[in-house]
Amino acid sequence: MKNFLLGLLLSLGGTLLPLPLLARDAPLEVGGIALGSSIDTYPDIIQSNFLKEVVVTNRHGFRKGIISSGVCKYEGEILKIKLKYEDKSKSFYKTLLKKYRAEYGAPDSWKGDSFGMLHAWSWSFTDKNGARVSLTLQYNAKDPNQTIGNTVKLSYPDRVEEERNCFMQMCNRASKQTDAKQREELKKADWSYLIPH
Repeated sequence: MKNFLLGLLLSLGGTLLPLPLLARDAPLEVGGIALGSSIDTYPDIIQSNFLKEVVVTNRHGFRKGIISSGVCKYEGEILKIKLKYEDKSKSFYKTLLKKYRAEYGAPDSWKGDSFGMLHAWSWSFTDKNGARVSLTLQYNAKDPNQTIGNTVKLSYPDRVEEERNCFMQMCNRASKQTDAKQREELKKADWSYLIPH
C-alpha cells in the first residue's frame, strides 16, 4: 500500500518537493530597489554610510581588520581601527592584557560578561590635540555576535559621532534637493513596495 501511495504522489507531482516553490518566480525587488540593477539607477540614494570601511588582511600579526574613515567632516581621515589578532587563544589574550597594562596602566572600564565568554577592557586617553581616544582589548570565546578570538579596537569616539551628525545633515540636504513631486513619490508605502516581488 505504501508503494502504491508513493507511486501515486510521484505521478501526480513528479517530485516530493512542493510545487509552488518550483513554479514561483524568485522575488528580486523590495522598496522600489531591485537586485541586480545598477546603484546609479537610484540617484536619490546616498552611496555611502557615515564611515567608509576597508578590510585589511594578514598584517603584522593580525589576520583581518576593518579600517573606518570619514566621508563628511573628516573625509578620508581614519577614525576607527578594529584588528583581529592571528592568535585566537585565551592565553595570548592574557599575555596581551599584561603588556597593555604595562604600557597604559590599569584599564578604565570593563565591558565583558559574567559568564567569562567575553572579556573586554577599555582605556580612555586624550591625544596631543585634545581629542578623546578609546582603546579596547577584547577576548571572545563564543558570542556569535562578536569576533571569536582576540581583537583590538582603537578610535576617536567624538569624531565618529561628529561624522555621523555631519552625514545625517548631508543626507537631509540631499533629500531636500530632490524635487517635491519625487519626494512624495518616494514616500509611497503601499503593498507593492512593502512586500518583495
